[in-house]
Amino acid sequence: MKRILVVEDEEKLRRVIELQLTAAGFEVEKAGSAEEALKLVDRADLILTDLKLPGMDGLELLAAIRRQNMQSPVVVMTAFGSIEVAVQAMKSGAADFLLKPFSLDHLMAVIHKALEVRALRDENRQLREELGRRYEFDNIIGRSSAMQEIFATIQRVAPTRATVLLAGESGVGKDLIARAIHFHSPRRDRPFVKINCTAIPENLMESELFGYEKGAFTGANTSKPGKFEQADTGTVFLDEIGDVPPSIQVKLLRILQEREFERLGSNKTRHIDVRVIAATNQDLRAALEQGSFREDLYYRLNVVPIDIVPLRERVQDIPFLAEHFLHKYAAETGNKIESITPAAMNKLAAYHWPGNVRELENVIERGVVMCAGDRLDVADIKLDSAPRPRASAGEFSLPAGMTLDQYEQEIIRETVKRTEGNKSEAARLLGLTRNALRYRLAQMGMETEGGIADK
Repeated sequence: MKRILVVEDEEKLRRVIELQLTAAGFEVEKAGSAEEALKLVDRADLILTDLKLPGMDGLELLAAIRRQNMQSPVVVMTAFGSIEVAVQAMKSGAADFLLKPFSLDHLMAVIHKALEVRALRDENRQLREELGRRYEFDNIIGRSSAMQEIFATIQRVAPTRATVLLAGESGVGKDLIARAIHFHSPRRDRPFVKINCTAIPENLMESELFGYEKGAFTGANTSKPGKFEQADTGTVFLDEIGDVPPSIQVKLLRILQEREFERLGSNKTRHIDVRVIAATNQDLRAALEQGSFREDLYYRLNVVPIDIVPLRERVQDIPFLAEHFLHKYAAETGNKIESITPAAMNKLAAYHWPGNVRELENVIERGVVMCAGDRLDVADIKLDSAPRPRASAGEFSLPAGMTLDQYEQEIIRETVKRTEGNKSEAARLLGLTRNALRYRLAQMGMETEGGIADK
């Protein structure tokens, strides 16, 4: 039963409101002054107060309630001639106002509306808290040293607004890490907008990301904000950033550098405050060499790089992940499965997991659904292919005392020497594009050396 505090110095009106609210199923407490009401506000689900009161007035009461950080909605009552004061009260945090004289039906409608809005806000806050707990470190499974290092990086970078670039194969959990960064940041209560760059057609990407004005193109009957505007004061997660076309890369660079953009069909510059987290399963350095990704955008994104290692390289995490997914889907399906047999766990550990954590989750979910006993066994673990054979130690090794970069540069030098400096021929033999070879030669300081034919 909701409790309503009625603050009204006119006794007859206070009594009428009390009878109406009691008949509607509310508990009612009454006060004839703001000073008396302040002793009761902490117990009220809603406060209904007159603005004109003896001593402290209704606006001062409202300010005192807000100073106590109370979330209870306040509905103010005022005479028609004091509507300016009612507007001021709304600006100060009142949920609604009633102009005297008012009907009892109107009173009930305003009260029900204010309580519904509060219920929605409480529910929204609860959902945000639950969502935040979901991305606590305890709920992100990873006992390996590689994952512990990632957690430490998240703790350091989350409180800042630094741009983060997540790299890793599909299914390693880049989305989970991005959300963890957001929910451990000061922006946790602000929007988190995920943009899947592969899911948006190239001809629609600009309007989706930056919005458009009415009449910007056929069918643009109204103006529409883009994803970046929707994320203002929050976080934008650009998934698969490597698939963004060059024309959009220029606009993203401006967002990162200047925090400004224009909608499609508009000359008005808009400023936003967003934190950008990007993710890719591609080798962006190779894309740089091939000329498909802007170098300046890469360095703007790569402020804090986080490489998420594939599951096959952190086998020690598999038992913890498998147990986590087992309990999750056993609870969802109602199956009384308690554990995984050692043989089944060995089978999971021996598999190469091309789909990483996402594939492991799917395998466990399928096993839980099909399992007839109380333990997942080998027969319940259905894998898509046989384990990939691992290369034996010593099958390939670099020349003694030489790093991989040095070995690569030596191969390039020998190839250029063999082709007598013909870049086109050398690129063909190396399996590179001509621009990629020029990029590597420039890094090696050979681009300006004599004897290399510009062919």
